[in-house]
Amino acid sequence: MKAISIAVICFVMVPLFSLTSVIRQSDSETFEGVFDGKEDYGYNFIGFDDEGEYTMTFHDIAPSVLKTFNLKSDSLIGTKFLVTFTTSIETETDEDGYDNDLETYTITSLKQIK
Repeated sequence: MKAISIAVICFVMVPLFSLTSVIRQSDSETFEGVFDGKEDYGYNFIGFDDEGEYTMTFHDIAPSVLKTFNLKSDSLIGTKFLVTFTTSIETETDEDGYDNDLETYTITSLKQIK
Protein backbone atom coordinates (compact mmCIF):
# COMPACT_ATOMS: atom_id res chain seq x y z
CA MET A 1 0.00 0.00 0.00
CA LYS A 2 2.88 2.38 0.82
CA ALA A 3 4.46 1.77 -2.59
CA ILE A 4 1.22 2.67 -4.35
CA SER A 5 0.86 5.89 -2.29
CA ILE A 6 4.41 6.97 -3.08
CA ALA A 7 3.93 6.21 -6.78
CA VAL A 8 0.72 8.28 -6.84
CA ILE A 9 2.42 11.19 -5.07
CA CYS A 10 5.36 11.10 -7.52
CA PHE A 11 3.01 10.87 -10.51
CA VAL A 12 1.02 13.89 -9.28
CA MET A 13 4.02 16.00 -8.14
CA VAL A 14 6.38 15.55 -11.13
CA PRO A 15 4.28 17.63 -13.58
CA LEU A 16 4.20 20.47 -11.05
CA PHE A 17 7.99 20.75 -11.13
CA SER A 18 8.68 20.04 -14.80
CA LEU A 19 9.11 23.72 -15.72
CA THR A 20 12.58 24.72 -14.59
CA SER A 21 14.90 27.62 -15.32
CA VAL A 22 18.58 28.46 -15.00
CA ILE A 23 19.98 31.98 -15.31
CA ARG A 24 23.50 32.71 -16.59
CA GLN A 25 24.96 36.22 -16.76
CA SER A 26 27.84 37.37 -18.94
CA ASP A 27 30.62 39.80 -18.16
CA SER A 28 30.17 43.38 -19.34
CA GLU A 29 30.40 44.15 -23.04
CA THR A 30 30.43 47.48 -24.88
CA PHE A 31 28.57 48.71 -27.90
CA GLU A 32 28.78 52.03 -29.75
CA GLY A 33 25.51 53.25 -31.18
CA VAL A 34 23.02 56.04 -31.74
CA PHE A 35 19.97 56.11 -29.48
CA ASP A 36 16.82 55.46 -31.53
CA GLY A 37 14.13 55.63 -28.84
CA LYS A 38 12.29 53.55 -26.28
CA GLU A 39 9.58 51.05 -27.12
CA ASP A 40 7.49 48.82 -24.86
CA TYR A 41 10.01 46.00 -25.33
CA GLY A 42 13.21 48.02 -24.69
CA TYR A 43 15.69 50.73 -25.60
CA ASN A 44 16.84 50.76 -29.25
CA PHE A 45 20.27 51.80 -30.48
CA ILE A 46 21.50 51.84 -34.08
CA GLY A 47 24.98 50.39 -34.63
CA PHE A 48 27.16 50.23 -37.71
CA ASP A 49 29.52 47.51 -38.90
CA ASP A 50 31.07 46.30 -42.16
CA GLU A 51 27.70 45.00 -43.34
CA GLY A 52 25.83 48.25 -42.63
CA GLU A 53 23.33 49.37 -40.04
CA TYR A 54 21.73 47.17 -37.37
CA THR A 55 19.60 47.63 -34.25
CA MET A 56 20.52 46.55 -30.73
CA THR A 57 17.61 46.41 -28.30
CA PHE A 58 18.30 46.51 -24.57
CA HIS A 59 15.48 45.12 -22.46
CA ASP A 60 16.45 46.65 -19.12
CA ILE A 61 18.51 49.52 -17.74
CA ALA A 62 20.14 50.20 -14.38
CA PRO A 63 18.20 52.84 -12.38
CA SER A 64 21.41 54.86 -11.87
CA VAL A 65 21.79 55.19 -15.66
CA LEU A 66 18.23 56.48 -16.01
CA LYS A 67 18.97 59.15 -13.40
CA THR A 68 21.79 60.47 -15.57
CA PHE A 69 20.24 59.92 -19.03
CA ASN A 70 16.45 60.03 -19.36
CA LEU A 71 16.07 57.51 -22.18
CA LYS A 72 12.31 57.46 -21.62
CA SER A 73 12.02 60.85 -23.32
CA ASP A 74 12.61 61.63 -27.00
CA SER A 75 15.17 64.36 -26.26
CA LEU A 76 18.19 62.03 -26.59
CA ILE A 77 17.15 60.38 -29.88
CA GLY A 78 20.05 60.74 -32.32
CA THR A 79 22.66 60.98 -29.53
CA LYS A 80 25.69 58.70 -29.87
CA PHE A 81 26.62 56.58 -26.83
CA LEU A 82 29.13 54.02 -25.67
CA VAL A 83 26.85 51.45 -24.03
CA THR A 84 28.14 49.00 -21.43
CA PHE A 85 25.79 46.07 -20.91
CA THR A 86 25.43 42.57 -19.56
CA THR A 87 23.59 39.63 -21.06
CA SER A 88 21.49 37.29 -18.96
CA ILE A 89 20.42 34.01 -20.49
CA GLU A 90 17.58 32.21 -18.80
CA THR A 91 17.11 28.63 -19.93
CA GLU A 92 13.63 27.33 -19.29
CA THR A 93 12.70 23.70 -19.69
CA ASP A 94 9.10 23.29 -20.75
CA GLU A 95 6.72 20.50 -19.84
CA ASP A 96 7.89 18.48 -22.87
CA GLY A 97 11.54 18.65 -21.80
CA TYR A 98 12.67 21.18 -24.43
CA ASP A 99 15.07 23.95 -23.43
CA ASN A 100 14.32 27.53 -24.50
CA ASP A 101 16.93 30.30 -24.08
CA LEU A 102 15.67 33.81 -23.34
CA GLU A 103 18.34 36.54 -23.62
CA THR A 104 17.99 39.81 -21.72
CA TYR A 105 20.38 42.71 -22.40
CA THR A 106 20.76 45.18 -19.51
CA ILE A 107 22.44 48.59 -19.84
CA THR A 108 24.78 49.09 -16.88
CA SER A 109 26.53 52.28 -18.04
CA LEU A 110 26.23 54.97 -20.72
CA LYS A 111 28.82 57.47 -21.90
CA GLN A 112 27.82 60.13 -24.40
CA ILE A 113 30.16 60.38 -27.39
CA LYS A 114 30.57 63.69 -29.17
